[in-house]
Amino acid sequence: MTYVASPKRYKDMQYRRCGKSGLKLPAVSLGLWHNFGDVDVTENFRKILHLAFDSGITHFDLANNYGPPPGSAEENFGRILKQDLSAYRDELIISSKAGYTMWDGPYGDWGSKKYLVASLDQSLKRMGLDYVDIFYHHRPDPETPLEETMGALDLIVRQGKALYAGISNYPADEAAKAIDILKQLGTPCLIHQPKYSMFERWVEGGLLDVLAAEGVGCIPFSPLAQGMLTNKYLHGIPDDSRAAKATGFLQTSQLTAKRLEEIKKLDALAKQRGQTLAQMALSWILKSSRVTSVLIGASKPEQLSDSLKCLDNIVFSSEELAKIEAILK
Repeated sequence: MTYVASPKRYKDMQYRRCGKSGLKLPAVSLGLWHNFGDVDVTENFRKILHLAFDSGITHFDLANNYGPPPGSAEENFGRILKQDLSAYRDELIISSKAGYTMWDGPYGDWGSKKYLVASLDQSLKRMGLDYVDIFYHHRPDPETPLEETMGALDLIVRQGKALYAGISNYPADEAAKAIDILKQLGTPCLIHQPKYSMFERWVEGGLLDVLAAEGVGCIPFSPLAQGMLTNKYLHGIPDDSRAAKATGFLQTSQLTAKRLEEIKKLDALAKQRGQTLAQMALSWILKSSRVTSVLIGASKPEQLSDSLKCLDNIVFSSEELAKIEAILK
């Protein structure tokens, strides 16, 4: 059947201005880090993408190495974009990144101009696009001069291969330098994508202040701490969970007795707010005006529908915030 987007898709989504730019992003964006690779079921992730756009999610976030195997998430997204969403391209914000290992040899990793330009060319080919809306440097490179990496982002925007430039995983001091270099080059940094959740709060130690002062947007990833901030681990570690996989990003060693107790207490507070733990964790990120959007993943459409309900209640009382801080001490 031919996909036709819901005419009500913009009715319930909130859109926030990204820093001092002219761009607005949906409060909830969809990340394709997991669940969109060749190892995954096409019909399932097609349904997730349809539901996302029908729900007002206009921003789809990818990277060159997403899969597995690396590159397959972009290929799969590109195929569905061509088949189902091509008529809506001008309603979409599509982002990609480069900065982690993508191919063998000295030019397939980190932050050289050689790598970033070549990687984006490959990404555009995989997705069947003339340009991406946002292109990020995925992580700082300790060896390549920052001027070269930011110069590559500036070049890519001037070539028309990306409309906006962004950075990801940069600590506050390096982010400030990168933002300043891009400003001098005439290609302002649009957005920063850091890891941020109730359990990982390093951005509060200066990065959010830098972004606010410089007028740069912020789009946190892993807001559910790899599933820890869901009901998945309330009763131990399920056999099919990420923590049970030896190769996963979440290891059983992270689920300490203290952490499991925090999860249970946060879940109880979420219930008092009329939310699931996952919904409260997302709402907690979005409570800040310094956050433009929050990146979520989804392994099935029902999970996406559940996460979107976080928008029903993003206001916290001072008492609720105090309770959360007491739990996380």
